[in-house]
Amino acid sequence: MNARPSTLPPRTEAPLDWNVAVSTAIRLMKPGPEVPRAEAEHAVRSLRLASVEAETHVRELTGLGAHLPVLEGDVVDRPDWVRGAARGLARLTEAALSTSDRAERGAVDVLGALGSRGAGMQAGVVLAYLGGKVLGQYDPFDADGRGGPGRLLLVAPNIVAAQRSLEVPGEDFRMWVCLHESTHRLQFTAVPWLRDHFAASLGELLTEMDGTTGDLLGRLPAVLREVRAGRGDSSPGMLGVIELLQSPRQRAALDRIIAISTLLEGHADHVMDAVGPRVVPSVATIRQRFTERRKGGSLFDRILRSLLGVDAKIRQYAQGAAFTRHVVDAVGMDGFNAVWASPEHLPLRSEITDPGAWIRRIHG
Repeated sequence: MNARPSTLPPRTEAPLDWNVAVSTAIRLMKPGPEVPRAEAEHAVRSLRLASVEAETHVRELTGLGAHLPVLEGDVVDRPDWVRGAARGLARLTEAALSTSDRAERGAVDVLGALGSRGAGMQAGVVLAYLGGKVLGQYDPFDADGRGGPGRLLLVAPNIVAAQRSLEVPGEDFRMWVCLHESTHRLQFTAVPWLRDHFAASLGELLTEMDGTTGDLLGRLPAVLREVRAGRGDSSPGMLGVIELLQSPRQRAALDRIIAISTLLEGHADHVMDAVGPRVVPSVATIRQRFTERRKGGSLFDRILRSLLGVDAKIRQYAQGAAFTRHVVDAVGMDGFNAVWASPEHLPLRSEITDPGAWIRRIHG
Protein backbone atom coordinates (compact mmCIF):
# COMPACT_ATOMS: atom_id res chain seq x y z
CA MET A 1 0.00 0.00 0.00
CA ASN A 2 1.44 3.33 -1.01
CA ALA A 3 2.46 5.91 1.54
CA ARG A 4 2.98 9.59 1.20
CA PRO A 5 6.68 10.47 0.98
CA SER A 6 8.36 11.28 4.27
CA THR A 7 11.92 12.37 5.02
CA LEU A 8 14.12 10.87 7.68
CA PRO A 9 14.51 12.83 10.91
CA PRO A 10 17.54 15.15 10.82
CA ARG A 11 20.81 13.72 12.14
CA THR A 12 21.71 15.23 15.50
CA GLU A 13 24.18 14.70 18.33
CA ALA A 14 21.44 13.23 20.53
CA PRO A 15 22.32 10.17 22.62
CA LEU A 16 20.13 8.08 20.29
CA ASP A 17 20.75 8.03 16.52
CA TRP A 18 17.26 8.07 15.04
CA ASN A 19 18.57 7.54 11.50
CA VAL A 20 20.04 4.24 12.65
CA ALA A 21 16.76 3.41 14.38
CA VAL A 22 14.80 3.99 11.17
CA SER A 23 17.14 2.03 8.93
CA THR A 24 17.26 -0.85 11.43
CA ALA A 25 13.47 -0.98 11.76
CA ILE A 26 12.84 -0.93 8.02
CA ARG A 27 15.42 -3.68 7.48
CA LEU A 28 13.90 -5.94 10.17
CA MET A 29 10.23 -5.23 9.58
CA LYS A 30 8.05 -7.82 7.88
CA PRO A 31 6.14 -6.81 4.73
CA GLY A 32 2.44 -6.11 4.98
CA PRO A 33 -0.30 -8.47 3.79
CA GLU A 34 -0.80 -9.24 0.11
CA VAL A 35 -3.73 -7.09 -1.02
CA PRO A 36 -5.13 -6.83 -4.56
CA ARG A 37 -4.52 -3.37 -6.01
CA ALA A 38 -8.20 -2.47 -6.27
CA GLU A 39 -8.83 -3.51 -2.65
CA ALA A 40 -5.80 -1.57 -1.46
CA GLU A 41 -6.86 1.59 -3.27
CA HIS A 42 -10.37 1.28 -1.85
CA ALA A 43 -9.03 0.89 1.69
CA VAL A 44 -6.82 3.96 1.32
CA ARG A 45 -9.69 6.10 -0.02
CA SER A 46 -12.02 4.80 2.67
CA LEU A 47 -9.55 5.60 5.47
CA ARG A 48 -9.04 9.16 4.24
CA LEU A 49 -12.78 9.78 4.12
CA ALA A 50 -13.35 8.07 7.47
CA SER A 51 -10.69 10.20 9.17
CA VAL A 52 -12.73 13.32 8.34
CA GLU A 53 -16.15 11.85 9.10
CA ALA A 54 -14.92 10.32 12.36
CA GLU A 55 -13.72 13.63 13.72
CA THR A 56 -17.10 15.25 13.12
CA HIS A 57 -18.73 12.49 15.18
CA VAL A 58 -16.16 12.85 17.96
CA ARG A 59 -16.71 16.62 18.10
CA GLU A 60 -20.46 16.14 18.43
CA LEU A 61 -20.04 13.73 21.34
CA THR A 62 -17.24 15.50 23.23
CA GLY A 63 -17.89 19.15 22.46
CA LEU A 64 -14.18 19.61 21.68
CA GLY A 65 -12.70 21.54 18.76
CA ALA A 66 -15.84 22.97 17.20
CA HIS A 67 -13.87 25.96 15.87
CA LEU A 68 -11.04 23.95 14.32
CA PRO A 69 -10.70 22.88 10.68
CA VAL A 70 -11.23 19.19 10.00
CA LEU A 71 -8.14 17.76 8.32
CA GLU A 72 -7.75 14.48 6.46
CA GLY A 73 -5.52 11.87 8.04
CA ASP A 74 -2.38 10.58 6.33
CA VAL A 75 -2.67 6.96 5.16
CA VAL A 76 0.77 5.37 5.30
CA ASP A 77 2.55 2.05 4.96
CA ARG A 78 4.78 0.44 7.61
CA PRO A 79 8.10 2.13 6.63
CA ASP A 80 6.49 5.57 6.57
CA TRP A 81 4.97 4.93 10.00
CA VAL A 82 8.47 4.14 11.28
CA ARG A 83 9.85 7.36 9.79
CA GLY A 84 7.01 9.39 11.29
CA ALA A 85 7.28 7.73 14.69
CA ALA A 86 11.04 8.28 14.82
CA ARG A 87 10.67 11.92 13.80
CA GLY A 88 8.00 12.52 16.43
CA LEU A 89 9.97 10.74 19.16
CA ALA A 90 13.09 12.70 18.27
CA ARG A 91 11.19 15.97 18.58
CA LEU A 92 9.45 14.89 21.77
CA THR A 93 12.82 13.99 23.30
CA GLU A 94 14.30 17.29 22.15
CA ALA A 95 11.37 19.20 23.65
CA ALA A 96 11.63 17.28 26.91
CA LEU A 97 15.40 17.69 27.21
CA SER A 98 15.15 21.41 26.53
CA THR A 99 13.28 21.84 29.82
CA SER A 100 16.43 21.22 31.82
CA ASP A 101 20.18 20.78 31.38
CA ARG A 102 20.00 18.18 34.13
CA ALA A 103 17.45 16.28 32.08
CA GLU A 104 19.88 16.13 29.18
CA ARG A 105 22.66 14.87 31.41
CA GLY A 106 20.24 12.28 32.79
CA ALA A 107 19.40 11.02 29.31
CA VAL A 108 23.06 10.80 28.39
CA ASP A 109 23.74 8.93 31.65
CA VAL A 110 21.10 6.34 30.75
CA LEU A 111 22.00 5.92 27.08
CA GLY A 112 25.65 6.93 26.95
CA ALA A 113 26.97 3.48 27.75
CA LEU A 114 25.18 2.08 24.72
CA GLY A 115 26.47 4.69 22.29
CA SER A 116 24.17 6.59 19.97
CA ARG A 117 24.33 3.95 17.23
CA GLY A 118 23.79 1.08 19.64
CA ALA A 119 20.84 2.88 21.20
CA GLY A 120 19.52 3.58 17.72
CA MET A 121 19.72 -0.09 16.80
CA GLN A 122 17.83 -1.08 19.95
CA ALA A 123 15.17 1.53 19.22
CA GLY A 124 14.98 0.18 15.67
CA VAL A 125 14.19 -3.32 16.94
CA VAL A 126 11.32 -1.87 19.00
CA LEU A 127 10.03 0.17 16.04
CA ALA A 128 10.21 -2.88 13.77
CA TYR A 129 8.02 -4.86 16.18
CA LEU A 130 5.53 -2.06 16.72
CA GLY A 131 5.48 -1.21 13.01
CA GLY A 132 3.66 -4.45 12.34
CA LYS A 133 1.12 -3.85 15.12
CA VAL A 134 0.18 -0.16 15.22
CA LEU A 135 -3.10 0.65 13.48
CA GLY A 136 -2.80 4.41 13.74
CA GLN A 137 -1.66 7.26 15.91
CA TYR A 138 -1.86 10.97 16.33
CA ASP A 139 1.61 12.38 16.94
CA PRO A 140 1.51 15.98 18.20
CA PHE A 141 5.29 16.24 17.82
CA ASP A 142 5.42 15.34 14.11
CA ALA A 143 4.51 18.43 12.08
CA ASP A 144 1.84 17.74 9.48
CA GLY A 145 3.10 20.29 6.95
CA ARG A 146 -0.29 22.07 6.87
CA GLY A 147 0.10 24.45 9.76
CA GLY A 148 -1.14 22.00 12.36
CA PRO A 149 0.73 20.88 15.47
CA GLY A 150 0.88 17.21 14.56
CA ARG A 151 0.12 14.39 12.15
CA LEU A 152 -2.58 11.72 12.19
CA LEU A 153 -1.20 8.48 10.73
CA LEU A 154 -3.33 5.52 9.65
CA VAL A 155 -1.26 2.41 8.88
CA ALA A 156 -3.22 0.85 6.03
CA PRO A 157 -1.57 -2.61 5.84
CA ASN A 158 -1.94 -3.15 9.59
CA ILE A 159 -5.58 -2.06 9.55
CA VAL A 160 -6.33 -4.43 6.65
CA ALA A 161 -4.49 -7.29 8.38
CA ALA A 162 -6.32 -6.73 11.67
CA GLN A 163 -9.72 -6.46 9.97
CA ARG A 164 -9.11 -9.71 8.12
CA SER A 165 -7.95 -11.45 11.29
CA LEU A 166 -11.01 -10.28 13.24
CA GLU A 167 -13.36 -11.13 10.35
CA VAL A 168 -15.37 -7.93 10.77
CA PRO A 169 -16.76 -5.54 8.11
CA GLY A 170 -14.03 -3.41 6.56
CA GLU A 171 -15.94 -0.12 6.50
CA ASP A 172 -16.97 -0.53 10.14
CA PHE A 173 -13.48 -1.38 11.32
CA ARG A 174 -11.85 1.50 9.47
CA MET A 175 -14.32 3.96 10.97
CA TRP A 176 -13.81 2.48 14.44
CA VAL A 177 -10.04 2.96 14.22
CA CYS A 178 -10.47 6.51 12.92
CA LEU A 179 -12.76 7.40 15.83
CA HIS A 180 -9.97 6.51 18.28
CA GLU A 181 -7.24 8.40 16.45
CA SER A 182 -9.44 11.44 15.76
CA THR A 183 -10.13 11.67 19.48
CA HIS A 184 -6.38 11.85 20.12
CA ARG A 185 -6.04 14.59 17.51
CA LEU A 186 -8.78 16.64 19.16
CA GLN A 187 -7.25 16.15 22.60
CA PHE A 188 -4.11 17.94 21.46
CA THR A 189 -5.54 20.44 18.97
CA ALA A 190 -8.48 21.55 21.14
CA VAL A 191 -6.42 21.71 24.35
CA PRO A 192 -3.59 24.13 23.46
CA TRP A 193 -1.49 23.57 26.60
CA LEU A 194 -1.50 19.75 26.48
CA ARG A 195 1.39 19.24 24.04
CA ASP A 196 3.87 21.39 25.97
CA HIS A 197 2.67 20.03 29.31
CA PHE A 198 3.28 16.45 28.16
CA ALA A 199 6.81 17.33 27.00
CA ALA A 200 7.52 19.19 30.25
CA SER A 201 6.28 16.24 32.31
CA LEU A 202 8.63 13.93 30.42
CA GLY A 203 11.41 16.44 31.01
CA GLU A 204 10.74 16.31 34.74
CA LEU A 205 11.02 12.52 34.64
CA LEU A 206 14.35 12.71 32.81
CA THR A 207 15.56 15.33 35.27
CA GLU A 208 14.90 12.98 38.16
CA MET A 209 16.85 10.27 36.34
CA ASP A 210 20.02 12.41 36.43
CA GLY A 211 22.97 10.57 37.92
CA THR A 212 20.89 7.69 39.26
CA THR A 213 21.86 4.79 37.01
CA GLY A 214 24.33 3.48 39.59
CA ASP A 215 21.78 3.90 42.35
CA LEU A 216 19.21 1.92 40.37
CA LEU A 217 21.62 -0.94 39.78
CA GLY A 218 22.65 -0.88 43.43
CA ARG A 219 19.02 -1.27 44.53
CA LEU A 220 18.29 -4.11 42.09
CA PRO A 221 19.26 -7.07 44.36
CA ALA A 222 17.08 -5.77 47.21
CA VAL A 223 14.18 -5.20 44.83
CA LEU A 224 14.43 -8.72 43.45
CA ARG A 225 14.43 -10.11 46.99
CA GLU A 226 11.32 -8.03 47.77
CA VAL A 227 9.56 -9.31 44.66
CA ARG A 228 10.34 -12.95 45.50
CA ALA A 229 9.45 -12.59 49.19
CA GLY A 230 6.36 -10.46 48.91
CA ARG A 231 4.73 -11.53 45.67
CA GLY A 232 5.24 -15.27 45.54
CA ASP A 233 4.98 -16.60 42.01
CA SER A 234 3.29 -13.47 40.66
CA SER A 235 5.29 -10.96 38.66
CA PRO A 236 4.94 -7.18 38.90
CA GLY A 237 5.88 -6.89 35.23
CA MET A 238 8.55 -4.66 33.75
CA LEU A 239 6.79 -1.45 34.81
CA GLY A 240 6.41 -2.77 38.36
CA VAL A 241 10.12 -3.55 38.63
CA ILE A 242 11.02 -0.10 37.29
CA GLU A 243 8.76 1.53 39.88
CA LEU A 244 10.28 -0.49 42.71
CA LEU A 245 13.74 0.64 41.61
CA GLN A 246 12.82 4.32 41.59
CA SER A 247 13.25 6.94 44.24
CA PRO A 248 10.08 8.65 45.55
CA ARG A 249 10.69 11.73 43.34
CA GLN A 250 11.25 9.58 40.27
CA ARG A 251 8.08 7.64 41.02
CA ALA A 252 6.10 10.89 41.35
CA ALA A 253 7.37 12.06 37.95
CA LEU A 254 6.51 8.70 36.38
CA ASP A 255 3.06 8.81 38.00
CA ARG A 256 2.32 12.08 36.20
CA ILE A 257 3.29 10.62 32.81
CA ILE A 258 1.27 7.44 33.41
CA ALA A 259 -1.79 9.40 34.55
CA ILE A 260 -1.74 11.62 31.45
CA SER A 261 -1.22 8.68 29.08
CA THR A 262 -3.93 6.60 30.74
CA LEU A 263 -6.42 9.47 30.53
CA LEU A 264 -5.71 10.09 26.84
CA GLU A 265 -5.92 6.43 25.82
CA GLY A 266 -8.95 5.64 27.96
CA HIS A 267 -10.83 8.75 26.82
CA ALA A 268 -10.23 7.74 23.18
CA ASP A 269 -11.39 4.17 23.83
CA HIS A 270 -14.54 5.43 25.56
CA VAL A 271 -15.35 7.83 22.73
CA MET A 272 -14.87 5.27 19.96
CA ASP A 273 -17.36 2.93 21.63
CA ALA A 274 -19.81 5.68 22.66
CA VAL A 275 -19.97 7.04 19.11
CA GLY A 276 -19.76 3.56 17.63
CA PRO A 277 -23.38 2.30 17.72
CA ARG A 278 -24.56 5.24 15.59
CA VAL A 279 -21.94 4.90 12.85
CA VAL A 280 -20.42 1.43 13.33
CA PRO A 281 -23.22 -1.16 13.36
CA SER A 282 -20.88 -4.01 14.32
CA VAL A 283 -19.13 -2.09 17.11
CA ALA A 284 -19.99 -4.63 19.82
CA THR A 285 -18.52 -7.49 17.81
CA ILE A 286 -15.43 -5.46 16.91
CA ARG A 287 -14.80 -4.52 20.54
CA GLN A 288 -15.21 -8.09 21.76
CA ARG A 289 -12.90 -9.59 19.15
CA PHE A 290 -10.38 -6.77 19.35
CA THR A 291 -10.12 -7.13 23.12
CA GLU A 292 -9.44 -10.84 22.69
CA ARG A 293 -6.85 -10.02 20.03
CA ARG A 294 -5.02 -7.73 22.45
CA LYS A 295 -4.66 -10.65 24.86
CA GLY A 296 -3.54 -13.18 22.26
CA GLY A 297 -0.42 -13.94 20.31
CA SER A 298 2.38 -16.47 20.50
CA LEU A 299 4.50 -16.92 23.60
CA PHE A 300 7.29 -14.90 21.95
CA ASP A 301 4.83 -12.15 21.08
CA ARG A 302 3.52 -11.99 24.65
CA ILE A 303 7.07 -11.82 26.05
CA LEU A 304 7.95 -8.99 23.69
CA ARG A 305 4.79 -7.11 24.60
CA SER A 306 5.62 -7.37 28.27
CA LEU A 307 9.22 -6.23 27.78
CA LEU A 308 8.18 -3.30 25.58
CA GLY A 309 5.43 -2.20 27.93
CA VAL A 310 2.63 -2.98 25.46
CA ASP A 311 0.71 -4.98 28.06
CA ALA A 312 0.93 -2.03 30.44
CA LYS A 313 -0.48 0.18 27.69
CA ILE A 314 -3.37 -2.24 27.19
CA ARG A 315 -4.20 -1.92 30.88
CA GLN A 316 -4.15 1.86 30.40
CA TYR A 317 -6.95 1.59 27.85
CA ALA A 318 -9.18 -0.28 30.30
CA GLN A 319 -8.41 1.89 33.34
CA GLY A 320 -8.70 5.16 31.43
CA ALA A 321 -11.94 4.11 29.76
CA ALA A 322 -13.43 3.10 33.13
CA PHE A 323 -12.40 6.48 34.60
CA THR A 324 -13.98 8.36 31.67
CA ARG A 325 -17.17 6.30 31.74
CA HIS A 326 -17.60 6.79 35.51
CA VAL A 327 -17.07 10.55 35.33
CA VAL A 328 -19.33 11.02 32.30
CA ASP A 329 -22.08 8.99 33.97
CA ALA A 330 -21.74 11.04 37.17
CA VAL A 331 -21.33 14.62 35.89
CA GLY A 332 -21.92 14.44 32.14
CA MET A 333 -19.55 15.14 29.26
CA ASP A 334 -19.34 18.84 30.13
CA GLY A 335 -18.32 17.89 33.66
CA PHE A 336 -15.73 15.46 32.33
CA ASN A 337 -14.30 18.15 30.05
CA ALA A 338 -13.08 19.97 33.15
CA VAL A 339 -9.98 17.74 32.79
CA TRP A 340 -8.95 19.96 29.87
CA ALA A 341 -9.26 23.25 31.78
CA SER A 342 -5.68 23.27 33.09
CA PRO A 343 -2.87 20.89 34.07
CA GLU A 344 -4.08 21.09 37.66
CA HIS A 345 -7.38 19.54 36.58
CA LEU A 346 -5.78 16.41 35.14
CA PRO A 347 -6.42 13.31 37.26
CA LEU A 348 -3.69 12.04 39.53
CA ARG A 349 -2.59 8.48 38.97
CA SER A 350 -4.41 7.44 42.16
CA GLU A 351 -7.59 9.12 40.87
CA ILE A 352 -7.57 7.11 37.64
CA THR A 353 -8.69 4.06 39.64
CA ASP A 354 -10.76 6.21 42.04
CA PRO A 355 -12.68 8.60 39.75
CA GLY A 356 -14.91 9.68 42.62
CA ALA A 357 -11.87 11.29 44.23
CA TRP A 358 -11.27 13.34 41.08
CA ILE A 359 -14.93 14.40 40.97
CA ARG A 360 -14.76 15.53 44.61
CA ARG A 361 -11.54 17.45 44.05
CA ILE A 362 -12.67 19.23 40.88
CA HIS A 363 -16.43 19.51 41.26
CA GLY A 364 -16.69 19.65 45.03
